Amino acid sequence: MSSLSLRLPDSLHRHIREFSKKEGVSINQFISTAVAEKMSALSTADYLENRAKRGSKAKLKKLLKKVPASKPEKRDEIK
Repeated sequence: MSSLSLRLPDSLHRHIREFSKKEGVSINQFISTAVAEKMSALSTADYLENRAKRGSKAKLKKLLKKVPASKPEKRDEIK
């Protein structure tokens, strides 16, 4: 594990302290979890962006043409 010196505004530090106490975790664990959540969100956004670049409207239209035309089931209809 590594350590990191971090400067935070007093008000943010106070909120972190309050929320970590409410959650029953240390400030260190609270911040580690928050950073992990943010990294996960950024990684997901990058993945979806890169995956979208591989997409093709022409291929989608070709695929959709294979779907048979049928009425939706009753439970799927918009009322």
